[in-house]
Amino acid sequence: MSTRLLIGDRAYSSWSLRAWLICEVSGLEYEVETTRFYCDAFHDSLDDYAPARTLPVLKLANGTIVADSLAIAEELAQRHPDAGLWPSDPDARAVARMITAEMHASFTALRSACPMNLRVAYSDFPASDGVLADLARIEALWDHARTFCREEGPWLFGHYTIADAFYAPVAARIAGYGLPLGSFAAKYVARHLAHQPFRQWRAMGLVDGPDQPTYAMPHATRAWPGPKPALASVSPSGPSVNESCPFTGKRVEHFLLFDGAIYGFASAFDRDKTAADPEAWPEFMRLTADRSP
Repeated sequence: MSTRLLIGDRAYSSWSLRAWLICEVSGLEYEVETTRFYCDAFHDSLDDYAPARTLPVLKLANGTIVADSLAIAEELAQRHPDAGLWPSDPDARAVARMITAEMHASFTALRSACPMNLRVAYSDFPASDGVLADLARIEALWDHARTFCREEGPWLFGHYTIADAFYAPVAARIAGYGLPLGSFAAKYVARHLAHQPFRQWRAMGLVDGPDQPTYAMPHATRAWPGPKPALASVSPSGPSVNESCPFTGKRVEHFLLFDGAIYGFASAFDRDKTAADPEAWPEFMRLTADRSP
């Protein structure tokens, strides 16, 4: 049995995003299972992950169940000490744990008013006093973290840690709802939007099933504030320049037009996630680079 991570809708599940980012940066070998909110399949999908009742949930290869994103983070940090999921400096690690725990348990005004939705960005969202207070507290915590940073690097504690993974959905909310920030915090949010694993998650979220009406809001929309994806489109047929899928190595059956050439993929999902943001996928970009003179 392989280790499996059960997640919800990528565009909307902030808890799932945290756990997936941590699994990615830990170097863990695992498989992803997906389910959808607000349908019978959601409850059915948890049957194989008892006693978990919420997402995300990790099922280790030996059958051990680890539910809750913070529990998953701590377990992976303990099982993969060389991954650097927490800062190595004791004082920085203590601060990282503190601000991660506060993120896990707090900021209810921001969570309630600004649910994560990676498929849309708003231009006229009215931030309440409660949301602004949460933003001020978040900026204070980020500034505090930087004072305890003991290494060079762009993240809160130099290199990417569990603390950054837990604040990635916060960054998505701040960006998507156009919330006001100071200079350092704005740069930190932009860093999340450009982070390759985050771009990959969002690309998958854009094509991972239909919109969930529950998350729709009556506000004017604007372009997503992260890096602008390169232009690509679905092609109805081949032939493609490649015979095997850049992600799985399997025979291609689905096709994509990019930079004047047609590329093939083994599944419609692999094609569509690539079309959503081609440059987020090193496997695909290496394939395109092979065609360069």
